[in-house]
This record gives sequence, structure tokens and C-alpha cells, in this order.
Amino acid sequence: MIKNITMRRFRVFLIWLPGFLALFLLVSCERLQVVNPPSGCSGDSPTAPSLTNNPTLDVIATNQRPLLSFFNAKGGIGKRTYAIELDTAETFNSSNLIQYADIPETTKYITEKLVNEDDSLVDNTRYYWCVRAIDSAGNTGPWAKSRFYVNTKSDDEFMRLVRIPVKGVEVSSGDNIKNITDIDDPGQVSFWQSTPPGTPVQWVKFDLEKQTEVSRIWMLSNTDRTGDGWLKDFVWQKSDDADKWVDIEGAAINGNDTYRNIIDIAPVKTRYLRLLIKDWEGYAPQINAVILYSPGMPPVPDAPEGDYVLIVGNQMNGFTFTELAQEVESLGLGLKTLTVPNHEVSLQMLEQLKDKPTAIILSGNNADYPNMPMFEFNGEYEIIRHSDIPILGICCGHQQLAMAYGFTYARSMGWSDISSMEKPKMRQKIKILKDDPIFEGIPNPFDGAEVHGWSIGHLPEGFQVIAQSDYIQAIKNTSRFIYGEQFHAEIQVPYNQSKPYLFNFLRMAKERKCLIK
Repeated sequence: MIKNITMRRFRVFLIWLPGFLALFLLVSCERLQVVNPPSGCSGDSPTAPSLTNNPTLDVIATNQRPLLSFFNAKGGIGKRTYAIELDTAETFNSSNLIQYADIPETTKYITEKLVNEDDSLVDNTRYYWCVRAIDSAGNTGPWAKSRFYVNTKSDDEFMRLVRIPVKGVEVSSGDNIKNITDIDDPGQVSFWQSTPPGTPVQWVKFDLEKQTEVSRIWMLSNTDRTGDGWLKDFVWQKSDDADKWVDIEGAAINGNDTYRNIIDIAPVKTRYLRLLIKDWEGYAPQINAVILYSPGMPPVPDAPEGDYVLIVGNQMNGFTFTELAQEVESLGLGLKTLTVPNHEVSLQMLEQLKDKPTAIILSGNNADYPNMPMFEFNGEYEIIRHSDIPILGICCGHQQLAMAYGFTYARSMGWSDISSMEKPKMRQKIKILKDDPIFEGIPNPFDGAEVHGWSIGHLPEGFQVIAQSDYIQAIKNTSRFIYGEQFHAEIQVPYNQSKPYLFNFLRMAKERKCLIK
């Protein structure tokens, strides 16, 4: 089965800030057309908003009441409001049409609208949505249009796949071959491109070193939404000798019109894989990343003896954004650490650990959600939803606490909050809203170390906001030992007054474990 579907996310500076050189999707009679946004208004009418926030093109919404977030239009007279339409038909004329009017801007950068309870979307269905701005004088801007897919089961359980290491890559032409398998976070925007104009057919060959079972292929092309370099017609092939190639059944795509692909196939064993590219948009095909998967479960890691913290590495390469392990072990609480990549953690793995961790910390990252294989977070979501071990989410991990109940519940703020680049007097303080022992030793209000461009836009049931600035800064589950922090208590900078947050969480988790024993 081939799924031309995708996931969307965040980047800030070098951390989560989704392309907010805002790119728009405008109405086209035949297909979605991606164009660059105007820098200002034309006449008195507003410009089109940009539907590149969350959901963006072909994102998978995992909740039937997604939060619709988009970047605001520009121009017009006075205040702007928005009209929103959703439909299962691209022509917006079916019986499933949903319309919202007079939606005010949420902030100066973005607008949000949670789908009404009475309008819950149909599961396992593609939706088209369009938005336009109306100013206070009644001038209307052009429609922006995009699409997404609703699949509430897609994040229910661990993917039961393991990444396949690639020994070597060869290409038909072009340089920067290493970028194809460069899956650290910044590697999402680096790419291989064939030499233009080149031959009518291009290819990429993967050496898996030995006979390996392959069942899923994840592909990423040009992420700037212009369509330039997107693969249109292509097929994956297998070979045992890198000479004779056979098309893999179910692995051919014709007329592709997206930049991310998830290709599920009946498991095949092969030593070599080849991506045969027959047609593409623009003057040369472009590939930003490819990840190959085998069916199966990762091995259960060896847990340290004694009290330890399980750290889930949320970067694409499985590491943490900051030196979390070092910081945890330096707090004087006698805690060791075990760091496991998010694509290897699951509820089953947690239950099979010889000794259970005292606490779990979900790390930050510096990748863009839309450019990530978000199904790799499914095991983390299992743990968030079902584990009784204390959990702390930091930055990306904080957002995952909400996204475990709906992928669109986090979104770009439209700006980067990077406190190290702000003047001290201009740095925004965080206000504590609820008395809680986790804030012991922290003034109210306080300065935190911020490095992000996304935040939680909608809080799932069972969570409450306990600290806030212009956006949600800290949350707590009302019935389970789960906390989240958008700031970074672990970052060592002089102005960071949030440092006790991490210490207090781990102290409380350790005390809880002693009481249970």
C-alpha cells in the first residue's frame, strides 16, 4: 500500500521554526499550487494567509477535531477576520462541507480554530481546506488552499519497525550523496540533486551490506513547498547483485504531488535497493532524506543498576538536543541515565526492562515536524498515554504530551523565542499560575532559557496550564505524575531561573518511588 501522506512540525532558528518565509497554497482548478507569499498587501485587500503551519500539506491529523492553525494574511483595512471551509471534495460542494466565519486572529502572527464538536471529521479521509481574510471594510483576500488526512489509528501503537543501516549509496549523477542518508535534524534541509539537465532517468542505489528484509520506505524531497525537485514518477527496485533489477510490487508511484512519501510493501529480502526516477518537477530531482525499515522490534536495552532516568532522544538521530544526561547525573540525586532513541522506545520495551526507571524525560530536538517520519513517535505516545512512571517533557517532549492526543495540538508560533538573543530587559518573564511543589525555589515571575518556535496550541483533556508567558510554558496532568516545560531548565546560562524545575521533578519522582517500595 502506498501512502502519499505526511507529518508536520517545528523549527526555531536551528530549533523548530517551520518555514515561516510563509509559502502559500492557492486555489487551482486542477491541483494544489504552491507559491511564495507577497511581502505586503496589494491595494486595500488582504493577502492570502499561509496554510503552512499545522496542518500543512498532507499532514496526518490524528484527532477528528483538529486544531487548524495558519499564518496570518497581511494588509487590508483595520482588523482582519477569516472564513474557513473544509470538505472531503476539492470543489468544496459536498454534503460534508463545513464553514466557519468571523474567526479573529489569535496573535499578530497566527490564527487558530478548533473544529467544533458537532463537526467532527470523518476518520480515514482526506480533507481539503481553504481560508481567506476579510478586513473591517469588507474587503476579501484570495483563498489559500491545502489538504490533510485524518487517521486516528495511525499513532495508536509502536510502529513495530526498525531502521535499516545503509552501508553505501551510489547515484546516477550529482554531488552531496551523503545527504540522502544524513538523518540528523539539520540534515532535513540538505539534499542530493542530480546534475541538470541530465538524462531522462536518474537513480539512487542503496547497499544494505547483506540480505535484509524491507517493508517500509520513508522519503523526503524539497521541503520549501515550491514543488521544485519533487519526484513525480518513480519505482523502487531490488537486486541481489546490483546488476539485474526487479520492480518491487506496490512500490511504484505515478503522478506524485507531494514532498513526503510513506511506502508500505509486503516484506521483501534484498541486498540492494534502487530508486529509479522517471520524471520530476523542475530541472532536476531532489532527495533530502531516505529511511528504510525492517519489520520487528528493537532490542531491549540494558538498564543501569540502581535508580536511573530513562531519557528519550527526540532528535532524528536519536540523541537529545541538550546535554540532558550529563545534567541529570550532576544534580546530586544519585541518578544514572539511559538514553534511548524515540524510534526505539515503546510501552513493551518499558515493561521488559529488567529494572524500571525512576522517571522518564522526553527530550527536545531541533528538527521540523513536517519533515520527520512522525510514526517514529508512536512508541513515545504509548508511554505518555499509558505508563504510570513519572514523565517530564522538555520543549519538544513538552509538545509531545499534547500531540499524543492530537498531532495538530502543537503549532508554530510564527516567531522564534530564543532568549539568549534577547536583551535582558526585553526578555519575557514566565508567570506561575498554580502553586505546585515543582516550582519550589523559583521566583514568580521567572526567566527561563527558551529555544523554540512551536508551542502547545490546544491542551488535551486531563492537563492544566501551570505557567504561562504569551503562550503555554508549563503543564501538569491532573491525575498522573506528568509535567511539561516549554523552557529548558537544564540549560546552564546565568539568567535561567527555571533550573530548580528539573531538580524538583526528579526529587519528587525519587521520593515517590521510595514510598511505593
